[in-house]
Amino acid sequence: MAHPLSGADLSTLTGVFRDGGHPDRWAQAAGIWGSALGRLPFTLAEHALIARHLPPPDPPPVFILGHWRSGTTHLYNVMSLGHWSYVPPVATGLPWDMLMLGRLLRPFLERQLPETRFIDNIPVTPTSPQEDEIALANMSRLSFYHGIYFPRRFDQLIDRGLFFDGCTETEIEAWSARFRYFLSKIAHQQGKPLLIKNPTYTARPAMLKRIFPGAKFIHIHRNPLDVFMSMRNFYKKLLAELALQTPPTGLDLDATILRVYRRMMMAFEAETTGWEAPDFVELPYDLLDRQPMAALERVYGDLALDGFSAAEPHFCRYLDEVRSFEKNKFAPDMDAVRKTAAALGPWIERWGYDLPDTSKGAP
Repeated sequence: MAHPLSGADLSTLTGVFRDGGHPDRWAQAAGIWGSALGRLPFTLAEHALIARHLPPPDPPPVFILGHWRSGTTHLYNVMSLGHWSYVPPVATGLPWDMLMLGRLLRPFLERQLPETRFIDNIPVTPTSPQEDEIALANMSRLSFYHGIYFPRRFDQLIDRGLFFDGCTETEIEAWSARFRYFLSKIAHQQGKPLLIKNPTYTARPAMLKRIFPGAKFIHIHRNPLDVFMSMRNFYKKLLAELALQTPPTGLDLDATILRVYRRMMMAFEAETTGWEAPDFVELPYDLLDRQPMAALERVYGDLALDGFSAAEPHFCRYLDEVRSFEKNKFAPDMDAVRKTAAALGPWIERWGYDLPDTSKGAP
């Protein structure tokens, strides 16, 4: 597994490399194509014999939404300890082959897992819940990760993967079909209600509701300045680790972060107007950080979810284990504060966050 795209199928790779252009890291690219060719018989067999006969998830999923670096992973890690199906690492890496070949290769693949995520210090274990975006990047041309893999078309591929810019209805329906297919496999494999976390879906909650009528949604938010500072690190780390091309000179990550945040949250607000319990709950990250059990009880109560009492000891044990976890800390500079205030002021005001006073010099 030389690269996350090593779990893609040949059809997806053909489209992704056509969209992204020639790679600079030819050895990694060769490993990606070799993996797809080697897995082809297993991929076809799994689809024909098992997966295409699977029913849709029942009950519909619970989705954790929120811009990247807003606390979605922490919430997902804790809640996954309840009675939930979730995306494990093997399914992320081998979405086409998770039920057959993935089961056979699981011990080998688990030995390759990094100790922590690339972007922070959060441990990665064989049972760590994963977001499904890397899996879907292996199944479709429509993923924001393709902008990271092919940064010479960074902004175009980010917008295509997040907002479906320039996509036809046929392309969007093909993505939807593979999305349903993947979640059906997870539900079938684990046999419990689905809990899915993916910041990408914050840009399209209404679409999720159409695909899965009856789905429930948790939106977690955090101070936009903290998000902005952390996103700088997010992109720099992922580009260094995952890009198959040398990023172009002058790539303006700050502009992309602020533009995407603004557009994502505008779409989210427009599409979730009027949403309320028991189908929707909004949660500040600060509450989850300071009073995690109160936050979890609120989520379970507002969404009318079963199982809080049974899961409570598991939640408490995990929270005790991570109490000493060292979070990434990024000191904001005056330029960052001004950029965030100018671009993201409506959400800073709406959620009641504060920014340093730039009139007194560098914070």
